[in-house]
Amino acid sequence: MTITTTPEDVALKAKHAKMWALGNYNAVATEIIHDLGDVLVETTGIQAGQKVLTIAGGSGNESLPAARRGAHVTATDLTPELVELGRKAAEAEGLTIKWRTADAEALPCEDGEYDAAISCVGIMFAPHHQVAADELVRVVRPGGSIGLLSWTPEGFIGQLFSTMKPFAPPPPPGAQPPPLWGHVEHVRALLGDRVTDFEARQQTLRVTAFPDGAAFRDYFKTNYGPTIAVYSSLAEHPERTAELDAELAALGDRSHQDGAMEWEYLLVTARRA
Repeated sequence: MTITTTPEDVALKAKHAKMWALGNYNAVATEIIHDLGDVLVETTGIQAGQKVLTIAGGSGNESLPAARRGAHVTATDLTPELVELGRKAAEAEGLTIKWRTADAEALPCEDGEYDAAISCVGIMFAPHHQVAADELVRVVRPGGSIGLLSWTPEGFIGQLFSTMKPFAPPPPPGAQPPPLWGHVEHVRALLGDRVTDFEARQQTLRVTAFPDGAAFRDYFKTNYGPTIAVYSSLAEHPERTAELDAELAALGDRSHQDGAMEWEYLLVTARRA
């Protein structure tokens, strides 16, 4: 399938790739949300011998667990730095994974090439949701599995993006908010009648890494690309920086109960029709 892109789209994807290279997303993936990849792989039913594509998989959150099960994994992500970190992690474990720098909206794959395609809080950040969903469905064979794990708009990470939005530059025309992938009906509409056995459930990740909201804020200011990018845009506005500091700390404190935070996500599985 030939996919055309505009110069504006190419520039946007370059900006996204650069953003996710900021800070240390690998730390977030391995220290905070490491359990999510296992949840997605288990729920999707990934098995030994299957050809599996991971989309926007970062440094391997879902790719490594799939390979540990004996699947033949091709791991893709837009950011070369994360792909290289994933490659090193796989080599350290003795896992064989094909790593490719690739855009979720223009996958370098044949129609129906894979037995399964999965994405853990990854494809949701592609700016054009229907294009990404079309690519996801296209690369899976009839009867093959699809597994998606996305932050919900109402959950903690969805609230994080809502909190940062007034401080960030406006999104480019046509770009859709990532947490929409956390709404069941949005995902159902994206996949349409091209899938069967659609199942969705809301679950939470219990996060105990942060003693209070300020600790959460400081960690994300240091490690999480989207948060770093917003702060960078405020470099010449110290009063706005201080305001965002206060709001992120308050968000963390509101979400902190009994020594932990609960981060809600939507888990979707389906089969290619």
